[in-house]
Amino acid sequence: MRLVRLGQQPSRVAEDIRAALASIGRGSNVVGGLALIGPRPLPTAKPVDAIMILPRGVIVVVGVDLPDPAMRLEAPLSGPWKADGWPLVSPDKAVNPAATALTLADSIARRVREKTPDLPVGTIVAVGPFVETVDQPAADVAGSTRVLHPTPTSMLAAAVSLPSAKAPCTADEVRALLKVLAPEAPRLDSEALASEGFASEGFTAERGAEDPLSAITVKLTQVPPPAPKKSRAPVPASAVPPLVPPPKPIEVTTPVPKINIPLAPPEQASRTVRWLPVAAIALLAVMLVTAIVLATTGGGGEQAAPPRPGPSPTPVSQAVQGLQFLKRDLAGDPNCAAHAYGDVQASLQRAPCTMMRRGSFESSIDGRAVAVSIAVVYFNDEATAAAFKTTADTAGGGGIGDLATETGKWPRTPQFAGAAYTSSVTSTAVRLVLATWFDGASSSADPGLNQVGHAALNVQLT
Repeated sequence: MRLVRLGQQPSRVAEDIRAALASIGRGSNVVGGLALIGPRPLPTAKPVDAIMILPRGVIVVVGVDLPDPAMRLEAPLSGPWKADGWPLVSPDKAVNPAATALTLADSIARRVREKTPDLPVGTIVAVGPFVETVDQPAADVAGSTRVLHPTPTSMLAAAVSLPSAKAPCTADEVRALLKVLAPEAPRLDSEALASEGFASEGFTAERGAEDPLSAITVKLTQVPPPAPKKSRAPVPASAVPPLVPPPKPIEVTTPVPKINIPLAPPEQASRTVRWLPVAAIALLAVMLVTAIVLATTGGGGEQAAPPRPGPSPTPVSQAVQGLQFLKRDLAGDPNCAAHAYGDVQASLQRAPCTMMRRGSFESSIDGRAVAVSIAVVYFNDEATAAAFKTTADTAGGGGIGDLATETGKWPRTPQFAGAAYTSSVTSTAVRLVLATWFDGASSSADPGLNQVGHAALNVQLT
């Protein structure tokens, strides 16, 4: 599958969507096709996360951000959603958080059917930041919409299970679809489209014709009836093969290092074995004499009291703009890319930093506790720092992981999904700040969180 990046994806789960699609790789060995990232097929609506133009169908991928991670999500298409048993209320009072996204996907599907009426169109609702299990009613699963957390496995399974045509799209049909769905996409030649599994311009097979692959499958699954049994002479038991097949050899893909242990000559080894009982008896005698001496000479002295453990260090707090910031963890590391993800990580791999300092702090505003994650990234020159800040400020472009979450230093682990984001650049140093509530869902537009985030721009990481 060839990725064509057109614009910024609108959801926070977009990073997982893009990573899952990129993992499929180019070519038609897996599913083939094109993945349009961030297209805007409807000028009056916002962009969608992705549109997959497969050789035998089109899939619209819409992202839906949940307030928190969930272990189990109940996600009926026309009913209320529940995360771990708790109802999910949409901000616009819709029936469920995906209602608006599904409406947009339906509008795009109608445009596709206008151009290619026989081409099936499906929808993937990608939810995040993380969901372990998604439950859909059987009636919804039988349709053309899947709700899932976007991983390479789940995205590929949905692409394969959704309805597909029996004949592949031609290169001309793909270009016609691109004019409707993404007019700004670069033109792809016939060779590039053929490598992704699309048919050439001269392909004239009807879409209702039988798919050669399905015919092969049918032939493979047809088992001929067993032949009539003939009477045979008794076979000796020793000649009967075992019912359980012999185990297959284990394939070792990683070379096992050889460890050479020098062995003592036989005479030396036997001599050592003979002396072991004597050495053990001598050692026991020495220990017994030592115990008697200590017992007879230490009775009259006063036993020293064991040292008392000192008080645990008090977390350091600093006041900035009338707010208190209580330090939970602080560390530096020159390997910046190891702690980043998404486009931010890719940027740090292309232009490495000289040092990164991270800090996790706890603050409060209006009586509510706030978790604050700070990262300061240092570069060799101002131009590189400015370019990195542009990447970090782009919605859906990734970020830097929280330190205390990695080290387990939070007394209660916060969730940074929906956190308020703030950044600044000073010469060659770029500071990124995330602020989130401990006790509820966060929003990037929350005035309280933004006030804490702007104050954190001046917190000292020393």
